[in-house]
Amino acid sequence: MSNPQQLRFSKEHEWLSAADENGVATVGITEFAANSLGDVVYAQLPAVGDTVTAGESCGELESTKSVSDLFAPVTGEVVEANQDVVDDPALVNTAPFEGGWLFKVKITDEPDDLLSADEYTAFTAG
Repeated sequence: MSNPQQLRFSKEHEWLSAADENGVATVGITEFAANSLGDVVYAQLPAVGDTVTAGESCGELESTKSVSDLFAPVTGEVVEANQDVVDDPALVNTAPFEGGWLFKVKITDEPDDLLSADEYTAFTAG
């Protein structure tokens, strides 16, 4: 399992892209989390306009094994939710770093404890 080097990661197994020129970043769950969940069959994502807070639950993913909270890696306003994942939750399993992204957020605050790809790989190995 290879974690893209350009992303940052939370200890709750979410990934965060670098923010664009408007301060908007993309959020998803990691391949490690997708594999741990099993086949995702339902995704409840935050709605456009919702404010999410770093470290707090902002949705959930349901798999054939369990229901898991989705945690925001940063604080900000949701500007887009991935309707493709709502329509086809299996995208989370098949393409967690590409088409299976979950939402985009305009960041207002970012915690200091996000991990690099190498740090996250070490975190999940332990």
